[in-house]
Amino acid sequence: MVIAAAVFLFVVGVIVGAYVLFVVRPERALVARLQPLSATPAKLRVTKREDPLAKVNVVRRAFAIVKPFVLPVKQTVEHSGLKMTFAGFLMATAVTIFVVFFVTLTLSHQFWISAAVAPIAGLVPWAHVRRARNKRMLKFEEQLPDAVDLISRALRAGHTLTTGLGMVGDEFRDPLGREFRTLYDEQQYGLTLQQAMHNFAERVPVLDARFFVTAVLTQRDAGGNLAEVLDNLATVIRDRFRTKRQIRVISTHGRMTGWVLILLPPSLALLFTIISAGHMQLLIGDPLGVRMVLAALALQVLGTLAIRRIIQVEY
Repeated sequence: MVIAAAVFLFVVGVIVGAYVLFVVRPERALVARLQPLSATPAKLRVTKREDPLAKVNVVRRAFAIVKPFVLPVKQTVEHSGLKMTFAGFLMATAVTIFVVFFVTLTLSHQFWISAAVAPIAGLVPWAHVRRARNKRMLKFEEQLPDAVDLISRALRAGHTLTTGLGMVGDEFRDPLGREFRTLYDEQQYGLTLQQAMHNFAERVPVLDARFFVTAVLTQRDAGGNLAEVLDNLATVIRDRFRTKRQIRVISTHGRMTGWVLILLPPSLALLFTIISAGHMQLLIGDPLGVRMVLAALALQVLGTLAIRRIIQVEY
């Protein structure tokens, strides 16, 4: 019964995926090309993509209930810079869990093992999003000191702060250029500088970006030489970034050891399954062996979290 339901859901998923891939995506691309060209590029930059599922009342009410738990995940997806909405992330996670559950159930014929392995495999899309988000934020931190220097030089040359923000948006590549263009466009299309700066700090969860926002807003309220403040801020950001790189180099050995300890148990289990399937079948075919496997998976998760906590140095 379970296998029949799994096969049915798998077929439905394949049909829906094929429909989205070969019908919906080409139609959306055609509609995007046929959009009227009267809208300015700056106006298009301010427009934020909206999840199609957000228009459904049931989904909206359910999201309001789980918002405190879901909001950090949604923000991580948005900060990653991937061409993926939150609904797409949920769909990718669900498909991954289902496929791994079906494959594991087919190979092991043990429901509890499949139920334990599938949620762990469902973390793969989350790991991909987190990696993309961390990579994007690291690149932003690397570009930020040069952007602050450019704004400082623009102020000394007689330009306004808004013009300096627009220059950074035009001169730098993504992700920094994209975020500063959005900051510039939001102010040009009606938001105050304070509101635009706060939105910028929310979109970029980097401590150095919040330093920049605080420096600009404080100088706006209290007065002072903003160019000199930005010069000092650029020096501080460069020193912090250099120290962070040094810490990452020093902790390389610990991180590599942690990855070896994390990947060793599942790799050995996979190797034994390939070399001697009878031994693994004996383990998962006995009730005591099933309990041992579940306990091993739980300890593996706890060990992974502990190792991650040890090797992750906050600065």
